Amino acid sequence: MGEQLGQLKIIVVQGKRLVIRDFKSSDPYVVLKLGNQTAKTKVINSCLNPVWNEELNFTLTQPLGVLNLEVFDKDLLKSDDKMGNAFLNLQPLVSAARLRDILGVSSGETTLRKVIPDNENCLVRESSINCVNGEVVQNVWLRLRGVESGEVELTIKLVKNVAK
Repeated sequence: MGEQLGQLKIIVVQGKRLVIRDFKSSDPYVVLKLGNQTAKTKVINSCLNPVWNEELNFTLTQPLGVLNLEVFDKDLLKSDDKMGNAFLNLQPLVSAARLRDILGVSSGETTLRKVIPDNENCLVRESSINCVNGEVVQNVWLRLRGVESGEVELTIKLVKNVAK
């Protein structure tokens, strides 16, 4: 395990237009993975536009990993169905935290960086990384891969100093 950079607080906010995996709906939940750390949300029954608003915590270490996200449909009698996956490169977030430290930003709200959709992420639209009262925060919409439709909204907060 490498050098510890801080805590990542990831709020799984909501999903939109998720795919149907049961007869008329799905019972979705989200699994997040960062390195060897895994966390999952609660199951939302019979919903294709679920609202979780659930915070999951990870320890961020060097070397930086990629945040992987998978959505599943909970099934009682068989294995859970896949409802898509996405990933997010965390390097822009960590770079923005270093910039915050260099600039000495600690109060108010300042935009540190913008990240545009490309093949290094699954972003639906441009995402800003902001410093909000000393915390580095990024709100993202990720497009699910391997399925016909679906997006998941996350709010990511990097807590603790990243410089050094």
